Amino acid sequence: MNRRTFLQQSGKIGTAALAAAAFPKLIYAGNSQPTLKVIGTHVTLLEPIRQQAEQDLGIKIEFYPSGDAEVLLKAATDPTAFDIYEQWSNSIKVLWQAKTIQPIDTHKLKYWHEVNSLSKLGRISEQAKPGAGDVPNKILYVQQDGNIGPHPTQQISFLPYVHNVDSFGYNSAVVPKGIPYKTESWGWLLDERWHGRVAIVNSPEIGIFDLALAVQAKGLMTFKDLGNMSREEVDQLFDIAISLKRKGHFRGVWTSVPHSVQLMASGETVIQSMFSPGVSALNGMGIPCIYAAPKEGYRAWQGVMCLSRACTGERQKAAYAFMNWWLSGWPGAFIARQGYYISNPERSRNFMSKAEWEYWYEGKPATEPLQGTDGKISVQQGSIRTGGSYIKRFENVAVWNTVMDTYEYILTKWNEFVLA
Repeated sequence: MNRRTFLQQSGKIGTAALAAAAFPKLIYAGNSQPTLKVIGTHVTLLEPIRQQAEQDLGIKIEFYPSGDAEVLLKAATDPTAFDIYEQWSNSIKVLWQAKTIQPIDTHKLKYWHEVNSLSKLGRISEQAKPGAGDVPNKILYVQQDGNIGPHPTQQISFLPYVHNVDSFGYNSAVVPKGIPYKTESWGWLLDERWHGRVAIVNSPEIGIFDLALAVQAKGLMTFKDLGNMSREEVDQLFDIAISLKRKGHFRGVWTSVPHSVQLMASGETVIQSMFSPGVSALNGMGIPCIYAAPKEGYRAWQGVMCLSRACTGERQKAAYAFMNWWLSGWPGAFIARQGYYISNPERSRNFMSKAEWEYWYEGKPATEPLQGTDGKISVQQGSIRTGGSYIKRFENVAVWNTVMDTYEYILTKWNEFVLA
């Protein structure tokens, strides 16, 4: 059987046999298996990933997916509730200050040398806009004084793995199709034509930027530093957002990817904050959801994998094996099918068909129908990924998910917005 036939017949999942060869199963005294507890969101805590990791590593793994806010609260208050934490880079400052995670030793990371410049230096290319806020390299390295910062050291606060640029999705059967980087705009979220059919992600450290980019695009206000808003700017932003919500402009907020899919699939919304897996799922359902490439730039995020302070001994050994497994090729190829990138993409290339690599990473037209992680066709032949190639997308970052200095104050204003 040749490689192409093998990939097709496996449904893009059986290719894990290749990865398994690089990961001999861990053997423990008495054949006892440690149980690795992983908490995170529905975006990466997918059952095929858990099953494949268990099979390749020979350890028991339990996934506990939930909404962003709930996961962060659990991790920040109880290090015994998890061994591995998976979420976004905007969690790092909160977890590091709460002292619920421990430094990760890069010498124990098998593929650390392959992690690209986006995570280590903050830019995918010399031409890239670094973007405002917490650029990943600024919060990656553990400094000599115990804080986190940009100067490279042997210890890191998180393993950089999945990442992407986010924007909003819109149903092109209702909302007229725009031109990437030219007419598509964050301001569309505030367009009166979509009154009552707009939703925002219910995550204060993420949703605030979607609102801010929309308000700024509409010319309603500007920010001195989008990545670190002043208290006065926060007040002005939420005065605008709460006023619109009370007038019924927003259908509401969504708390998870499945929730976002449900809102648009039911017709309750036609435009909203979205994550790539939600767009992929809607397309798989036959709903023409387009993931916008806003002319103002994307809101970017770096996926983080953190090690609990309470994770020691055999569980810590298993945790490092799990982190190494994530960068071994198969997982990166799997999550590419929901529109996400991995921090060492070349290793995943051999686990993707030529058509998949060209569509997801190079921004070329799909030469054949492509499946999503759920096995359904999410990309039709001839389609081109909105925003173009991996490099093109990350050259157009407006702001990174960030916990700002006014974070605690933002929480109170966000609750006002949600309850308005």
